[in-house]
Amino acid sequence: MDARLNYFGNAFGAKVLKHINSANKVVSDSTLPHTTQELVKIRASQINGCGFCTDMHTKDAAHAGETQQRLNLVAAWREATAFTDAERAALELAEQGTRLADAAGGVTDEAWANAAKHFDEDQLAALISLIAVINAYNRINVINQQPAGDYQPGQFG
Repeated sequence: MDARLNYFGNAFGAKVLKHINSANKVVSDSTLPHTTQELVKIRASQINGCGFCTDMHTKDAAHAGETQQRLNLVAAWREATAFTDAERAALELAEQGTRLADAAGGVTDEAWANAAKHFDEDQLAALISLIAVINAYNRINVINQQPAGDYQPGQFG
């Protein structure tokens, strides 16, 4: 399988990615726990069918010490006991924020209130931003049919 376009090597695509990467760096450097960040990226990527990002973020999470059990259960987090209440709140917000078109009301007040119980305002801003950024990456890769499977942890810096 080949990508439709060498998006990463395209001058215009590189300019767009530079700005998305800058936003991602701000989120990555925030006080939102790194483990939570990876779980959110994995779940949004699963929902969006982005194999490239699912491959990348599961490998990065494993490289950072995440257990295989928890990685295996991200898609079924509601039924899994392996996640903290804070992680579950973040995963719910990520799902609702990713599936905006599926829910006429958008993100529910209940999901927001639950997340607000576990995260301070800066962390909530980071979480909202993370959901937006991973969805942008997912859309670029899915539209471009970016192949998955060859990613190596730390490959992009």
